[in-house]
Amino acid sequence: MRKYFGTDGVRGAVNTEPMTAEFALRLGRAAGYVLTKHLTHKPHILIGKDTRLSGYMIESALCAGLTAQGMNVLLVGPVPTPAVAYLTRSLRADAGVVLSASHNPAGDNGIKFFAADGFKLPDCVEQEIEAALDSLPPLPPALDIGKAERVDDARGRYIEFLKSSLPRNFRFNGVKVVVDSANGAAYDVAPDLFKEMGCEVVSLFDQPTGYNINQNCGSTHPQVMCDKVREVEADIGFALDGDADRLIACDASGELVDGDKVIAILAEHLLKKGQLKGGAVVTTLMSNMGLGDYLEQLGIQMLRTNVGDRYVLEMMRKKGCNLGGEQSGHMIMLDHNTTGDGLMTALQLLCAMQEAQQPLSELASDLTLYPQKLWNIVMQKKIDALADAEVQSLIAEAEAKLGDKGRVNVRASGTEPKLRVMVEASSATLMYETGELLVQALEERIQSLV
Repeated sequence: MRKYFGTDGVRGAVNTEPMTAEFALRLGRAAGYVLTKHLTHKPHILIGKDTRLSGYMIESALCAGLTAQGMNVLLVGPVPTPAVAYLTRSLRADAGVVLSASHNPAGDNGIKFFAADGFKLPDCVEQEIEAALDSLPPLPPALDIGKAERVDDARGRYIEFLKSSLPRNFRFNGVKVVVDSANGAAYDVAPDLFKEMGCEVVSLFDQPTGYNINQNCGSTHPQVMCDKVREVEADIGFALDGDADRLIACDASGELVDGDKVIAILAEHLLKKGQLKGGAVVTTLMSNMGLGDYLEQLGIQMLRTNVGDRYVLEMMRKKGCNLGGEQSGHMIMLDHNTTGDGLMTALQLLCAMQEAQQPLSELASDLTLYPQKLWNIVMQKKIDALADAEVQSLIAEAEAKLGDKGRVNVRASGTEPKLRVMVEASSATLMYETGELLVQALEERIQSLV
């Protein structure tokens, strides 16, 4: 059991344990020790962040801990999470860190580590860092501390990396794009990228204040993007989250295109080019049964994992797949990057449209999704509700009611005191009836447990 690291690093409300300056300092020391104890050279670590006000505080504290423990620090400022993964590899750093709470509100923040290869740290390394937090290592001699320096061209390097995923002379001239940067880490990268690729760009929510990241905008509030696409008669819309590792799109009519449909489009696109590896794509337990039906017709297997892009990535590497993703918009394309990358996904969607000479609405148009809904049950405090026998019995009853006409998935949030209940069925009526009865019963049972 891990005390601080969840499925996506350490995350929480700022100035509340563990997301405090004091903790960040200690974490810097613990991580600096664990990440460097087997190295024979002066180690370097790269730190990026999104646009939250607290990023300055946590960056300074973490940097102090890392340099105190002997690591040199490269500060790249506000950049998307996938940029940190790329820059860690490109700048030959020994590790990378991104400070972000992704789609969460401005009052939250998080600390996520990458290994030198740009992949997230293995669980065993995170556990070793946690152990070092409980008993901090000795400090090195005075002249063995590290130094910090800024990398001024990080965003330009990342834009060039994104463009290099396409043929050199490939452009999207005349394509009108609406891009919502969520007042987050891609606020300047996203519009500049699409302009450099020849698009006519309508940029939304690109004025971060430190307080407005994800505030009624971005991938969690995509309706603003959809409305703007219809208003300006754009060809496509893209909504990113605060750290730009996920993407929700919409077509020219303002119709949303979620992660499941994006996977279908990209899988078919790669298959036609003979570039789909492993004969399969990797999704999570949340992906729609309709996606599985569509992929099966194409001769592509759909492999499911637990929710979380780290689990998608693990399965992709195990099975030799190069495409995986989540319904929420995290897409991992291992031919291009080692983590979810919203802007890379956007470029590949535009590429699929251009090569097929079809608008987004016509790509994967035969995909029929089953009615699906997600309910959130908020708990007064975080408990292991799924360990309760009666909770399991209620879930089993709902599954039995659906039979082969649908499915139920109930999981605990990895970052919040919530139980997430997903119900999918062959009809909306059956879905709502089953879901609402289950949620009501679960709420009553959990109330008695808290």
